Amino acid sequence: MCKLIGSAKLRSLRESKVDVTQLAYPALMVGPFLPASSGPVPSRCKSGQMKPLTGMLNGAVIEEALSARQMEWGQTMDFVALDVETANADMSSICQIGLACFTQEKALEEWKTYVDPEDYFDGMNISIHGIDEAKVKGAPTLPGIADQIFGYLDGRVAVCHTHFDRVAMRQAFSKYGLRSPTCAWLDSARVARRTWKEFAWKGYGLDSVCSALGYEFTHHDALEDAKAAAHILLTAIEKTGIDVDGWHRRVKQPIDLRCTDDIARGGNPEGPLYGEVIVFTGRLDIPREEAKTMAAEIGCSVKDGVTKATTILVVGDQDIRNLAGHEKSSKHRKAEEMMREGQAIRILMESDFKELVSCLG
Repeated sequence: MCKLIGSAKLRSLRESKVDVTQLAYPALMVGPFLPASSGPVPSRCKSGQMKPLTGMLNGAVIEEALSARQMEWGQTMDFVALDVETANADMSSICQIGLACFTQEKALEEWKTYVDPEDYFDGMNISIHGIDEAKVKGAPTLPGIADQIFGYLDGRVAVCHTHFDRVAMRQAFSKYGLRSPTCAWLDSARVARRTWKEFAWKGYGLDSVCSALGYEFTHHDALEDAKAAAHILLTAIEKTGIDVDGWHRRVKQPIDLRCTDDIARGGNPEGPLYGEVIVFTGRLDIPREEAKTMAAEIGCSVKDGVTKATTILVVGDQDIRNLAGHEKSSKHRKAEEMMREGQAIRILMESDFKELVSCLG
């Protein structure tokens, strides 16, 4: 968890090196910075040029970083909305990234790129977003654009709709042995669930919420989805009067602040994924019952078979990696058949599921 630290306390730390991995700041709700051994923190100016912040990460440099952020984008709460698309069920297989930089009043900048995932493209994923090997031919790999991504995200609030994009980023950077962007994540789905009663317990998917808000966009284009998530947050801010800083606190509270009852284990109604119906298939590294408990704790209803109610299918890593999409379990095939018929089902590798649980814990 991040802790808040005031400017007076920050000034008192100027001359001594501090553990910055647990600090966040009221002005920008900055998430963890790099450890001192990791080198300078990159900052990004409006022109798109990288400007490194030199020196060790002591209090003075942290304050310099924050001042640079405020000088660049002003004193209001700023955020970057993000979305990714993947080539297959492995969430590290990012093939497109879209970013949109906002203040609470307007959009400042947009950025989108195809990414060569250095992995195979599953036909099911192609049918969803239309991206294939030909589209990413000649596109950079993730290491080739890592510094650019750090420039956008480091030290800022990153907004995405549900935590899947956050997990995809962590998994993709980890695949290449790179650190993840040091940002404070905010889930616009959790914001929507606490702003509009009709989305509190169901129907809070990106397309559903935006449709209700009258916002039109091209779903499954990374930049379009990122801007849609931003629209949800900005509309919630306008409706509630809660700013981005306040929403960081609010999403950690119960949806209904009047509710004090203990939460049942069979699909935690306050869990960030409440309303999702999850099914497990294939050989899992963890015991199946443990996986079911983990899913229930973050809000999922766990079922044994794929039905019209299913929204998430978790597949054992070995099944994905060994078969490379050529052969799939009966549950996997049934889920894809239902997806082709229009049902919204997300397919995850077990390792991505465990990372998701870790992020939400």
